[in-house]
Amino acid sequence: MPATTTARHSERPGSIMSGEMAEQPAVLSRILADGAPEIRETAARIAARKPRFVLLTARGTSDNAALYAKYLLEIQLGLPCGLASMSTTTAYGAKPDLTDVLVITVSQSGGSPDLVASTRAAGEAGAITLAVTNNPDSPLAAVCEFHLDILAGPERALPATKTYTASLLALYLFVEGLRGGDGAAAARLPDLAADLLARQDEVRQLAARYRFAERMVITSRGYGYPTAKEAALKLMETSYIPALSYSGADLLHGPLAMVDNISPVIAVVTDGRGGQALQPVLDRLRGRGADLVVIGPKAQVEAASAGFELPTDGVVEEVQPILEIIPLQLLAYEVTIARGQDPDAPRALAKITETR
Repeated sequence: MPATTTARHSERPGSIMSGEMAEQPAVLSRILADGAPEIRETAARIAARKPRFVLLTARGTSDNAALYAKYLLEIQLGLPCGLASMSTTTAYGAKPDLTDVLVITVSQSGGSPDLVASTRAAGEAGAITLAVTNNPDSPLAAVCEFHLDILAGPERALPATKTYTASLLALYLFVEGLRGGDGAAAARLPDLAADLLARQDEVRQLAARYRFAERMVITSRGYGYPTAKEAALKLMETSYIPALSYSGADLLHGPLAMVDNISPVIAVVTDGRGGQALQPVLDRLRGRGADLVVIGPKAQVEAASAGFELPTDGVVEEVQPILEIIPLQLLAYEVTIARGQDPDAPRALAKITETR
């Protein structure tokens, strides 16, 4: 549950969000040490059922984690995936045949009524149901056949940070388990995450560019696209800056027209095929004189007007999103503080959003 107003006002603005961002290396280590065996076992049991399709169900930050899982499942396993439209069952009462379909519902709290209702309906329609939550005692976990605990510990800040990276790692290890992999590519993530968090001063300098921004555009492709969406969400819910996230391909299909030399654009460039696919978009943005900041490998940062270099040497593309989001979480925090607002208390938001 969210902290009380009195508790928040007794602390430095942003101290809760800042503290939870700082917990991320420890959370990632905990998942690798304590959660990985159970994740592998669950993945093996589900793999034995040979699901023919995957439906991913989530809201908000968890929806961006689910989109990351979609890329993993389709690229690593060649397994068709879709993002569920929950209102088809909760509002319209549709009853699809979900026999042998794996339904993965991602939710930090596991408490949103529409997530619970649609997942329960999926199970009744024949689906294999898996909950990925930070609360094994949640209503969502109770209606699912399988559950993965992301082991992030209590999260008090309204903007989700540690539960997002924890969800990504749990989903990565789960997909690795489905294909019989050992998840070894994730071993360095806790140390690399700690290194990124130690570079907050660099992010603070970037944040000065956006103190008076009226809107922002964030773009990426491939595995980086969920990062762009999550970064936009963090900026909107903390600093209230309208932040529009686009796949680089979609940006070229019309929205590029709104980009000019005073329009801030952040490009999340993964080191791999997604980054290569984004290159024509970066060239077009530079051609339009956009105020372009790159979050990515050294060569891409050096070619931009500003940026933040990510440690990509020896880090496979599919786990880079777990690192990419950290400087962008820090950016949302620093921009919000610079604008004189409190990222711990975004207006009109609650920790558990009860959509139906």
